[in-house]
Amino acid sequence: MSSSVKETFKDVSIETRPAPAPPAPAALAAKVRTLGPTMTRSMQRVAEAVAGDPAGCAALTVTGLAELTGTSEATVVRTSRLLGYPGYRDLRLALAALAAQQAAGGAPVVTADIAVDDSLTDVIAKLAQEEQQCLADTAAGLDVTQLEAAVGALVAARRIDVYGIGASNLVGQDLAQKLLRIGLMAHAHADPHLAVTNAVQLRTGDVAIAITHSGRTTDVIEPLRVAFDHGATTIAITGRPDGEIASYADLVLTTSTARESELRPAAMSSRTSQLLVVDCLFIGVAQRTYETAAPALSASYEALAHRHAPRSGR
Repeated sequence: MSSSVKETFKDVSIETRPAPAPPAPAALAAKVRTLGPTMTRSMQRVAEAVAGDPAGCAALTVTGLAELTGTSEATVVRTSRLLGYPGYRDLRLALAALAAQQAAGGAPVVTADIAVDDSLTDVIAKLAQEEQQCLADTAAGLDVTQLEAAVGALVAARRIDVYGIGASNLVGQDLAQKLLRIGLMAHAHADPHLAVTNAVQLRTGDVAIAITHSGRTTDVIEPLRVAFDHGATTIAITGRPDGEIASYADLVLTTSTARESELRPAAMSSRTSQLLVVDCLFIGVAQRTYETAAPALSASYEALAHRHAPRSGR
């Protein structure tokens, strides 16, 4: 399938696709954390205000929130739309619901950054809370329709290529190994040159998956672009759905991350949410191919069983 044909198909699909529903209150918090770094400074002030005090902001008119944040009414409305709401009225309703959730004790909490002099007990507690929040944010913001389409593409794929660099490559290897164990032809490519030369061989019916938190990693974007141009179904797993990677992705699965700090870089915080998405993809594929996947898994377990058996006399 040529790029022009794919673009035409996408245009038709977008026109007939129903408008997405506004995010649920939990997803609102996740979107503020995920999209905040990509916003203008004035929009960031609005986003930070609604995330920091949803109850207080829910009580404000659009003019009141603009005055509180030192921005304009237009900025408040643009921020609302970027977060997934048709207008400020819809965002205000979500803020009220989030405030009620917080009052009931079920709201997300923000932990303090890990300090160099923290005890290991504090490190364990802070990391556990950040990981839980990251998983909850990703689950709340994951588009199930896109996920189902990605699972369907993998089930029907003749061949699957996975691209990632650094920590994202480790996640890509995890996905490829899982898919191989249930009989799918999947390969993870860490070398960017090898990734591109393999992407050239992809065709309609193949799938290419790119994993990049930033959405702008050139060594990941380039093979996905080549795969896209050659007609493969392309999937992006990224924390920046508005990044360049999305230009070459038929499907986008958005991840969330915990806040970065000196001792917790993006590679650590993004990995948790990426692994959740990878596991969702794998389970979805295994469910749809259960009749073949279950025997394949059993065979792989049996093939390795002797390596896990205790040795006699030791």
